[in-house]
Amino acid sequence: MDQTADRIARSIASEISATPKQVSAAVELLDDGATVPFVARYRKEVTGGLDDTQLRTLSERLDYLRELEARRAAILSSIDGQGKLTAELARAVAGAETKAALEDIYLPYKPKRRTKAMIARENGLEPLLDAIRGNRGADPEQLAAKFVTEAVPGTKEALNGARDIIVEELSENANLLGRLRDFMRAEADISAAVVPGKEAEGAKFSDYFDHREKWKDIPSHRALAILRAAAEEVVTLSIAPDPETGAERATGIIASEIGIKGDAPGDKWLQKAAGWTWRVKLGLSMYMDLLGEVRTRAHDEAIQVFARNLKDLLLAAPAGPKAVLGLDPGIRTGVKAAVVDATGKLLDTATIYPFQPKNDVRGAQTAVLDLISRHGVQLIAVGNGTASRETERLVADTLRILPERLAKPTKVVVSEAGASVYSASELAAKEFPQLDVSLRGAVSIARRLQDPLAELVKIEPKAIGVGQYQHDVDQRRLAKTLEAVVEDAVNAVGVDLNTASAPLLSHVAGLGPRLAEAIVAHRDANGAFASRKALLKVAGLGPKAFEQCAGFLRIQGGTEPLDASAVHPEAYGLARKIVAACGRDLRSIMADPAALKGLRAQDFADAEFGLPTVQDILAELEKPGRDPRPSFKTASFADGVEDIKDLKPGMRLEGTVTNVAAFGAFVDIGVHQDGLVHVSQLADRFVKDPHEVVKAGQIVQVTVTEVDVPRKRIGLSMKKDGGASAREDRNARGPGGPRGNGPRGNGPKGGGPADAPQHG
Repeated sequence: MDQTADRIARSIASEISATPKQVSAAVELLDDGATVPFVARYRKEVTGGLDDTQLRTLSERLDYLRELEARRAAILSSIDGQGKLTAELARAVAGAETKAALEDIYLPYKPKRRTKAMIARENGLEPLLDAIRGNRGADPEQLAAKFVTEAVPGTKEALNGARDIIVEELSENANLLGRLRDFMRAEADISAAVVPGKEAEGAKFSDYFDHREKWKDIPSHRALAILRAAAEEVVTLSIAPDPETGAERATGIIASEIGIKGDAPGDKWLQKAAGWTWRVKLGLSMYMDLLGEVRTRAHDEAIQVFARNLKDLLLAAPAGPKAVLGLDPGIRTGVKAAVVDATGKLLDTATIYPFQPKNDVRGAQTAVLDLISRHGVQLIAVGNGTASRETERLVADTLRILPERLAKPTKVVVSEAGASVYSASELAAKEFPQLDVSLRGAVSIARRLQDPLAELVKIEPKAIGVGQYQHDVDQRRLAKTLEAVVEDAVNAVGVDLNTASAPLLSHVAGLGPRLAEAIVAHRDANGAFASRKALLKVAGLGPKAFEQCAGFLRIQGGTEPLDASAVHPEAYGLARKIVAACGRDLRSIMADPAALKGLRAQDFADAEFGLPTVQDILAELEKPGRDPRPSFKTASFADGVEDIKDLKPGMRLEGTVTNVAAFGAFVDIGVHQDGLVHVSQLADRFVKDPHEVVKAGQIVQVTVTEVDVPRKRIGLSMKKDGGASAREDRNARGPGGPRGNGPRGNGPKGGGPADAPQHG
């Protein structure tokens, strides 16, 4: 391994709690074209058991550190080409751990346009600066008089030129820049003030009209809110140390770098130059640096929040293969209805008009009963958008008059986030070319109840709407992170090769859109795949792609029983060796996990397949093709609670977590506005990260603590005391208490303030 690769391996190893050897092994696999899901599942012996989370971090950091090393080499080459590379400078470049540190070192050697300092040097003023530094007791004015020329008409111009030179020197001093950044990171405040006249226009940002807090402590959601408010020119933004003492302390740091020794005339001039450097150059430079850092930090956290929520949503419990009636609520345009069978195939559609202006309740109920009766509907999925509760009430009333001979379907409120995006997509048009766009949404709502993962992969992750300020963050990084989440979720669950859509197959390790389409085309032309091996007959799918994807694809009832499991074809021989030790037929073993009891994994490990692989195979034989997702459950909304006006503090309700943010969790309790369980109300203990307690799609019991009808805010608690502590605290401080307490907004359907952003 060369020095660069070794340095990268050691750096990543310290970040992911692994050894450099593990990192190097994983890097070699990834560089050879292996995917993260494949390496995490089928190459545990090689990497020492690195999981998908560690491997994702490794992959991301590998890109950054390789870019860093390439930049390091370019900087060394540039400085060497200028004939200025010393051993000390080479060591400094080699020791830089970040791109920012590298650029600080390179600043004095970076080719630049003509500067004031260059002009001052051309005018012969560098010796004047040297004279002031070398003879502090001399009057700088008198020293400057000797440098008056045609190009430098007076002593003032001479001293300004000397100051320009020292300002540039200080601005390119890597040590000084590092010290000032550390000072700012520790001491700076981030503050916002409303732009006069923007109070009404920017009312949603009112929490930040006069706001100040420590830069180092600001949480991501507040940073993003302030950044958006500044971008919309509602507030002015500042990042600076204490207004009374900060500039003086920063100037003191600069002065110490110059080496000011006392009150001699030269020292006083240099002190003024230090103050000028801070005011004119480095104060702004530090502001820009810290603004970039807080933006990056907030983006990173927001992207991770989105990623965790998306993962929870994708891995939500599937209702399974049941006939479903999907209802996409609407008032004036009607409620769109679509029935899909147990496999997700569209059977029937209808549009009903139970609300204004037609108010055809009887006709709507007749249509719903007819769909239930003709298609054996087992579940009714109601989208959670506008008119959701009214539609749910219509369904409840309809089910009360359902003939006794018919089995009563279960109604479930389903998130319809992204359904409209899917409806208008090229994919939906290809899937349902003759179907009205509005009805496609009802199909999506029905299918996502059957299998959230299979349906949601058809929608661009950003459109699913479980993020914080998702349109403000780095879109390339967001897309890359969310794609990784989708890939990991799809491969964790596994995909039925003979029923999966092309969008679902495209996320299987080693495939992608082109091969996914080729698989579907081959399946359409030749019928169902009888075995995994038959994949090699697909045009363009070679041994490498087969190696990556095969273990994640399932075939039910095929010629090879192991094709229904997560055992990789490369290990079928080992699996049969384990089965042979039981003296039973493979199919009978897979149906009777007790037959494996008494077998010791270590007895089957060898040079080719180590203990982790043997343990995985044993687990698969016990529960072939096991689904890691939880069992299906639904939340029951309280009767008579359909609008925010129906809520009263103290009510105990059941709801579904729709989104998890840094400051708490949004919960759908069936009144159009999601309520907020503030992080302080999530549990009877201190909670640092809401994801420790809740996840998107989880059903929870909550108590209403506060209802603000005009602002459409609902405060909820999951504490055993029903939020009594929160109410006592609120009563004690009176109305308009400090920020960060009480409800902070109401999710995608509410109008929460900037501190509790709408999802997106």
